[in-house]
Amino acid sequence: MKFVDEVRIEVKAGKGGNGIASFRREKYIPFGGPNGGDGGDGGDVYLEGHASLNTLIDFRFERIFEAQNGENGQPNNKTGHRGKDKILSVPVGTVVWDADTEECIGEVLSIGQRLLVAKGGLHGIGNLHFKSSTNRAPRQCTPGKAGEMRNLILELKILADVGLLGLPNAGKSSLIRAVSAARPKVADYPFTTLYPNLGVVKVANHKTFCIADIPGLIEGAAEGAGLGVQFLRHLSRTGLLLHVVDMFPPDEETADPAQSVRVVEIELAKYSEELADKPRWLVMNKLDLALEEEAQAACDKLVADLGWTEPAFRISTVTGQGLPELTWAIMQYLDEQREAQALANAPKAAPLEPLPETREDWEVAE
Repeated sequence: MKFVDEVRIEVKAGKGGNGIASFRREKYIPFGGPNGGDGGDGGDVYLEGHASLNTLIDFRFERIFEAQNGENGQPNNKTGHRGKDKILSVPVGTVVWDADTEECIGEVLSIGQRLLVAKGGLHGIGNLHFKSSTNRAPRQCTPGKAGEMRNLILELKILADVGLLGLPNAGKSSLIRAVSAARPKVADYPFTTLYPNLGVVKVANHKTFCIADIPGLIEGAAEGAGLGVQFLRHLSRTGLLLHVVDMFPPDEETADPAQSVRVVEIELAKYSEELADKPRWLVMNKLDLALEEEAQAACDKLVADLGWTEPAFRISTVTGQGLPELTWAIMQYLDEQREAQALANAPKAAPLEPLPETREDWEVAE
């Protein structure tokens, strides 16, 4: 299925039903008075997070969505039915923008969460409400108001704990295949990954995290080279980036791993300073292509050339070397971040009053 992470749609909320002017007409009641009912409110348009969706492809074929109009009021003080809401299912992680004002309307961040994107019109009022001591037979009534109409941009940002970053053919897809049940395409040519992939890594019972793999970056990606930076948005919600490096590339142009890292760093900074400042670990891959001593020397040289101070790991997705240590370190880091976030969000207890120092003070306090 084609991956779609941005679409434009038009939504229109329902119009409110009109109020009516009506009078009682019953035998033996010559002056029955007004009994016109109110209209019903127009239906709203909502976006709702759905667990089974991971792309916006459904909106590529149908672009206009309308909620139901409210019914008009009826005689005998009967209120019209409210219009039925229009609920659009979207994947979790969808950001909604107003295409005309460029305003961010909101985000859908959890399953079942509903986001109001277009408000239905208010109902009209029947002539019953205009009755007074000086206006016994009012003929006034008001029409229902039109519902909101909006042009929206839906932008999907995948929700993941960890994001993979690197040049094409660095081994990102092989890594996600090795540590999770995800099965992205793997081949010996660049750009085998054409859209983001998600995998869930199980470290132990009740210990899991989500990892995202995006297409590789090349020099000039910020200007549109290769697949550009269109998929970098999917790393914006991650708490940790893994920079995967091919330590023994076959191509002479990318033979220097340090230069490969710097190329990606430059493109990352051009796209977003916030993303470039995220915690980023170095993952040196494909160590099975050389002898142990040669691989050790190459890794030490890379760390020295970069002046790398963040954690660095040496792995092989073919043999499994270093993968348990990497996944455990990631899990511990995420647990620490979650605990720190929980403590930061916990309500602070009120400070305790000092205890009285002497017996007289105790008596006064009592």
